[in-house]
This record gives sequence, structure tokens and C-alpha cells, in this order.
Amino acid sequence: MSDNLEGLAADDKPSPGDASKRLNDPDATKADILAVATHEFAEKGFSGARIDEIAERTNASKRMIYYYYGGKEPLYQAVLEACYRRIRSVEEKVDLEHKPPLQALAELVEFTFDHHNQNEDFIRLVMVENIHYGRSIAKLPNDINRPAIDRLRDICKRGAKEGVIRADIDPLDLHMSISALCFFNVSNRYTFSTIFEVDMVSPKAAARRRKQVTEMVLKYVAP
Repeated sequence: MSDNLEGLAADDKPSPGDASKRLNDPDATKADILAVATHEFAEKGFSGARIDEIAERTNASKRMIYYYYGGKEPLYQAVLEACYRRIRSVEEKVDLEHKPPLQALAELVEFTFDHHNQNEDFIRLVMVENIHYGRSIAKLPNDINRPAIDRLRDICKRGAKEGVIRADIDPLDLHMSISALCFFNVSNRYTFSTIFEVDMVSPKAAARRRKQVTEMVLKYVAP
């Protein structure tokens, strides 16, 4: 059966009656759909994921998925937005403003590494979106990731003032470097570990790499 709304049979299309059945907890229903869809898109990509299979693994019917999200592409965009908002929301809870610049930067790197290491679906979704040339992420609000650059800018500004961070550090370049170092450990863990026969999965290996990445970033920004 098609994943487009037009492909639904007349009796499969969303109706007010479907919504009324779940008005008691629509937020939980939508959260359930997003959770399952996140894993489905991460595992199979946009092209391979199917609304039918997502519906089978949720507490919602296929028609309810269309009722809430309108179709496969809007659902995929909702998944992307939720993933990015989640990391920024958790990131904002890390107290960086009241700590010395280098300590704040180190904790931000460690947070990014831990988040990526513990959220493989997020990494896979980013890889899927890059395969499609960022088509869907371009449609998301521009303000989602801006706070990440603003926080780095504040750290760099304070660090330069105290003489512990180079004054020529660009916050966006620094963010890109941190992301790249933390991203690789998840995106390439299976190919790299197989080719070079190294452990990239165990807690011990992750802790070692986390320390190395943090040290590299701190040495990079040093005057």
C-alpha cells in the first residue's frame, strides 16, 4: 500500500472519529509514533521506511499517523526536528556559563561525545539526511541549532579575555570540529573497527576515545 495519503483507501483515510478515539492522550500517541519512526528511518533510511511497518509497532493505526503528520515525508521531518531539539534541550541544561572557559569547553565536548555515543539512531538519521543532500533539514526552523553556536561563542569570548583560548577561534569552525570528532566514533565504528581490528564499542574504548577527543579540542584552542 502506498505511503502517500492519496494511496489510502477511502476507509483508511483519517477521519474525526479516529482522532476522538485518542483524544484522551494525543501527546502520548504522537510521542509513540515519533519514537518508532525514529528507529525505522534510522535503520532503513527515508526510502526504505514504511508507514505500514511504523503503524504495526505503535499504539496508533496507520490512519492516525496520517491524521497527526500528514504522510511519510512530514513524519520524517518531524523526526529530524525532534532529534535536533532533543540534543539542544539537553545541552542547554549543562551549566557552562558559570564555569571557567576551558572547563566549560571540556564538558561541552564530553557531553557531545556521550550523546552521540548513546544515540546511534541520531547519527544514522544525520547520515541518511546527508545522503539526500539535506533536503528535509532545509525545511526545519533555523533557530534549532543556533543556541549551540551562541554558547560556544560565549566560551571562546570569555576564554580569549582570560588568555586561555586563542582570539582567532571561530565558534562555527570549532563546533564543526567537535561534531566531526564525536560523530566519527559512531558513524564509522563498524567499518573502522573491522578494518583495523580495534575496539570502538566497549565502555572502556569509548572512555578512552572521549578523553582523546577532549584533549585534542583543548589543545587546538590553546594560545
